[in-house]
Amino acid sequence: MQKLFIDYTPENEVVLDGEQARHIAKSLRMRVGDMLTVTDGAGEDFGCIIEEITAETVRLKVCYQQAANSEATCSVTVYQGVPKGSKLEEIIQKCTELGAVRIVPVLTNRCVSRPDEKSAKKKNARYRKIALEAAQQSGRGIVPEISEMLSLKEAVKEDDSELKIVFYEGGGEPLRDIIKADAKSVSFYIGPEGGFDISEVELIKEAGAVQATLGKRILRTQTAPVAALSAIMLLTGNLE
Repeated sequence: MQKLFIDYTPENEVVLDGEQARHIAKSLRMRVGDMLTVTDGAGEDFGCIIEEITAETVRLKVCYQQAANSEATCSVTVYQGVPKGSKLEEIIQKCTELGAVRIVPVLTNRCVSRPDEKSAKKKNARYRKIALEAAQQSGRGIVPEISEMLSLKEAVKEDDSELKIVFYEGGGEPLRDIIKADAKSVSFYIGPEGGFDISEVELIKEAGAVQATLGKRILRTQTAPVAALSAIMLLTGNLE
């Protein structure tokens, strides 16, 4: 069932306007009597029926409320070295679909892309829209937080996950030996195109991270977080 996010908890009725209304009426070609789900972004889903479609609005009647069942039991934060071009957009989209709760762009020594403050804010607004669209498409109960860009030192300092992992082409422990089925809070660090330098790996490890590997092959920076997140979700029972 089509899902849309709203920024409040509805009672008996939901009125959509602007882009959401146009999406329902023109893109999806939905009609009066069709059902869809809206979610408040806090883990609650509301099953609704379309009662009225006008040129500017869509009015829904709330038929039932239930807890969203699409969120993972393990909260995963992705600390991603800022890549070139549009690669971060792809990373955000795929990691949202796979269940990440937070994605943090991180500036590291080997990052080629270094947007200024104005450009970074503009990019972040686009990243959040991508996360919203991916969350709706995949039926998420929340929209992942897309953090402002941080330095690696700032990222390590703010990371309060129970289990921290840094992936490095220099090798490390396999994920099956690190991730427990009942893990509740995991973060992992992925370098940009040139990877982390060894001093950065040591910095992350000094903060309590475990050095891990994703196998014998070197993955691209946009492939590695998808592979890592998929493996974590599988090992915690969230791909069953």
